Amino acid sequence: MSALRLDRLLANLGYGSRREVQSLVRAGAVVLDGTTLTDSDMKIALAPDLPARLSVDGMPLDPLPGLTLMLHKPLGMTCSHKEAGPLVYDALPERWRRREPAISTVGRLDKETSGLLLMTDDGDLLHRIISPKRHVAKRYVATLARPLRGDEGALFAAGTLMLEGENKPLAPAVLEPLSATAARLIITEGRYHQVRRMFAAVGNHVDALHRDRIGGLELPAGLAPGGTRIMTAAEIAAIFA
Repeated sequence: MSALRLDRLLANLGYGSRREVQSLVRAGAVVLDGTTLTDSDMKIALAPDLPARLSVDGMPLDPLPGLTLMLHKPLGMTCSHKEAGPLVYDALPERWRRREPAISTVGRLDKETSGLLLMTDDGDLLHRIISPKRHVAKRYVATLARPLRGDEGALFAAGTLMLEGENKPLAPAVLEPLSATAARLIITEGRYHQVRRMFAAVGNHVDALHRDRIGGLELPAGLAPGGTRIMTAAEIAAIFA
């Protein structure tokens, strides 16, 4: 089990600079197992139950590094730290935006796509999910401007469809028509605007796009747009199921 100096631990979790954290400790705001801590240099073991045992200003410690979240991304939010307008990071508590290692999105959804978006400070997990070698499937529901022709499923499944401006065909994808102008599409790649470009390649246009599943993990029905929640170990495992 690793350990970290108290001031560095709290600074890394976004509670302030190390100097600000030292002031918190001097003010008696940090309590571990019922005992007020007075030494900001003391080493703290990073046990899984630490957030239940350590409090800051009377509130339980924020989750330790290894934090993975799901966000029901609403329309209009951008997966960026820099662009103007609402950002997916705005859905996080302010302190979490200052954490180190930083919380990052696992892949992206464009501004006009809603649905399941994962966020984590675990770089290894992030790369496992997005690695092309893992073939983690993503399922989308697309609402289309024009009726399906009927041959899209075979074209997408063939593994020969070439997107405009690219020289490598897409991996096979699975299309499930839902109505004349709506379909589910399961892909295992993450090329730029891939779903929209796939339908454009067969003469259609995506009016609305929503991602409802990553791997074996579905967007919970009870998670409202803009809502976030910390994922369980079982939910993370479900991604790779």
